[in-house]
Amino acid sequence: MEKEFYVCEIDEKIFARIDGKSYKKNCPLQLSELRYLHVLHRNLSGETLEGELICNERIAGPLTEIFRKLYAENYPIEKIRLIDEYDADDELSMRDNNSSCFNFRYVSFTDRISLHGYGMAVDINPLYNPYIKEVDGKKIIAPDNSADYEDRTKNFPYKITEDDLCCRLFAAHGFLWGGKDLPGEKDYQHFFIEEGIVR
Repeated sequence: MEKEFYVCEIDEKIFARIDGKSYKKNCPLQLSELRYLHVLHRNLSGETLEGELICNERIAGPLTEIFRKLYAENYPIEKIRLIDEYDADDELSMRDNNSSCFNFRYVSFTDRISLHGYGMAVDINPLYNPYIKEVDGKKIIAPDNSADYEDRTKNFPYKITEDDLCCRLFAAHGFLWGGKDLPGEKDYQHFFIEEGIVR
């Protein structure tokens, strides 16, 4: 099973997949600071699927361990594909319920680099765990097809709660959760580490 969960540097073949998409010319990170992760995961039907992520080297080990435990415990994750398969379009990736990590971009409605832009944040099952924020008096829900999952008192597949295995594993490895650790907004898909990031 170890061969199915592994970490490697960004080689020429992997770089060709991300160049000009998630890895843009103005990205502040060197390729040497990023790592490619290959993992296994299960969907809601219990099928075993292969997954790929790119993340900051600082969290590659913890992420591999988290995904290994989620797989062992049959925690459902529908898709884990490089966001480059969606041309690095975060909205398209989220709409397809794709879990992802690195993507050089800015925080919505700001000029700050997202923690995804540093490879220090992971979104899990984003369609069912939306980002919710009020901007200029208007409620924003992302992805835009996730309004049915805003009400967290409802039961539905792939829902992340504070006491579920996903949240507990990320917390045990020092990650914060957007469902409770972001003032003034909710980002139920979002697990992140801010320590050491200068923005």
